[in-house]
Amino acid sequence: MAVADDSSEYLEIGMTATHSLEYWTAQAASLTIRNQAFIDGRYVDARSGQTYDCVSPIDGRSLARVAQCDSNDVERAVKAARNAFEAGVWSDTAPVHRKKVLVRLAQLIEEHAEELALLETLDMGKPISDSLNVDVAATLRCIAWNGEVIDKWYAEIAPTGPDELGLVTREPLGVVAAIVPWNFPLLMASWKLGPALATGNSVILKPSEKSPLTAIRLAELAIAAGIPEGVLNVLPGFGKEAGEPLAAHMDVDGLVFTGSTAIGKHLMGIAGTTNMKRAFMECGGKSPNIVFPDAPNLDTAAEAAATGVFYNQGEVCTAASRLLVHKSIRDDFLDRVVAAGQTMKPGNPLDPATRMGAIVDQPQIDRVTGYIDKAMQEGARLKCGGSRVLEETGGYYVEPTIFDRVSPDMSIASEEIFGPVLSCIDFETDAEALAVANNSPYGLAAAVWTSDITRAHTMARKLRAGSVWVNYYDGGDMTAPFGGFKQSGNGRDKSIHALEKYTEIKAIWINLAP
Repeated sequence: MAVADDSSEYLEIGMTATHSLEYWTAQAASLTIRNQAFIDGRYVDARSGQTYDCVSPIDGRSLARVAQCDSNDVERAVKAARNAFEAGVWSDTAPVHRKKVLVRLAQLIEEHAEELALLETLDMGKPISDSLNVDVAATLRCIAWNGEVIDKWYAEIAPTGPDELGLVTREPLGVVAAIVPWNFPLLMASWKLGPALATGNSVILKPSEKSPLTAIRLAELAIAAGIPEGVLNVLPGFGKEAGEPLAAHMDVDGLVFTGSTAIGKHLMGIAGTTNMKRAFMECGGKSPNIVFPDAPNLDTAAEAAATGVFYNQGEVCTAASRLLVHKSIRDDFLDRVVAAGQTMKPGNPLDPATRMGAIVDQPQIDRVTGYIDKAMQEGARLKCGGSRVLEETGGYYVEPTIFDRVSPDMSIASEEIFGPVLSCIDFETDAEALAVANNSPYGLAAAVWTSDITRAHTMARKLRAGSVWVNYYDGGDMTAPFGGFKQSGNGRDKSIHALEKYTEIKAIWINLAP
């Protein structure tokens, strides 16, 4: 990928996992894994000396002993970030300079794409083809896009009379704490780091203790790209010991989070009772996927219904976990979804042919299987799947699971499972579909399948969700904002709207006739 300086275009690439299982297995055996915190431009141990086992869900083996940071390390990282911010080594640089550095970081991500993809797969269990073709590719696009946009984002002039000048400027928040989840570790980090760094902030990134490895490695690439020391710090560790002290710290100006609604609420409370730092949460979802009889292509809709909930093992906040199907086509359509879902059986995540990998860890697989058991107790009808598989590997795998005869009040239809479990609910009228879809504390995403343009617009407008897709699932790119209504969170990731989260707006008035 060749990128010119000021005139470089938005980066679009395609990556394909062309290697064999044997290739990726050999690469995994020879991989060097960074396992320390990254503070003030260098790798360091946790001040306490504590470490914890980073376990691969592929086979249950320990990948590394990772630094277990706590409040003492938070103090070190915040001090480094604050010093860098106040010194202006990044915050006072011209946007065009920050653009060049971020575009260079995107180049380095591409150069190390296989290494980062392998770390992601080993750490989190997703198929290597997805890690490479989706996560790493989208990460470098996100970093490059934010770099490219920052010197094209203008301030404003207020419409004043001739005797005064009103300027509206945007300034970086200062020190931003970013707490990201385990399901898309690298990509979710990039959604925070891209706009936060582009707007001139210093950042402390706290990856999930379940999948910290790509974040730790990314810090080293950032320094190589030209990010000054102290501007990006990475603190692996647990929420109680590292995440909460970051949320409570009086010298952190902004807190951004992606994860569960319960944790998001907790962190917002901490932020509100300390220094009222800006706090933006992207939380859970229970997304409805609504299929009408006049869907343009029922086979396409069925394939999307399956991939929409089974992709990434169902560990997706926008997972299409509620399938709302018109009663007149329910049986036929559900058979098509079952057929599509059964092509996504779990397999070795290091095999490029695998479409569905491992659940992240034992507690999560216990959660998923617990919901499956509860669904059968509550009277849902199991259409396919429902079992843990490949236990002989030592890893954590669950079959694609589909339930029929689900009522909206059942646990599997109302609570976020974060696993490969689909609930099918039938409806008869548009109003009924809309009522069921919106009857949720969440409002992250929704989809509608119809050939009726009026119905499509009407449903899209009335669905209480931050993203609505018509005749496909999980659309969008870096040019459109991502986030939710209701208890799915506040603020937006991606697009120019994301930049607003990381800046303060200042009004400057100048008297031209003193």
